[in-house]
Amino acid sequence: MAENNNSRYRAVMLIDDNEIDNLINQKMIEASNISGHIYTHTGARSAIEFLKNMEQLEDVASQVLPDVIFLDIDMPLMDGFQFLDEFEKLGDKTKQKCKIVMLTSSINPQDVNKSKKYSYVKDYINKPLSQKNLENLSV
Repeated sequence: MAENNNSRYRAVMLIDDNEIDNLINQKMIEASNISGHIYTHTGARSAIEFLKNMEQLEDVASQVLPDVIFLDIDMPLMDGFQFLDEFEKLGDKTKQKCKIVMLTSSINPQDVNKSKKYSYVKDYINKPLSQKNLENLSV
């Protein structure tokens, strides 16, 4: 994928166990041109491992860590809230760089309220991503 210098974000990450949702959301992000790079993970644990590994690469961490993480809530093995608990343990630089947007089909008000307790969660969007969501994204 060509590097687009007009992108608002250098890299974004999608974390969703549903590969179809990941594909649709990836296409929306590509079409909106908000990011030059898109990382996709079908599991929250692999995403956390990826972030931990990137953190170790001090000199390039700022270039490879995603600016925005779109996080699904309802996933097997490790759900979105468990991901957030693990994310809290990462280094300060990572936590400052990566802004989290909950991207979920859940319309449960408890989920919305629970996600607001995490300072790193900057927005809550219902699936699927739309061009309007992406245009209005300001994290």
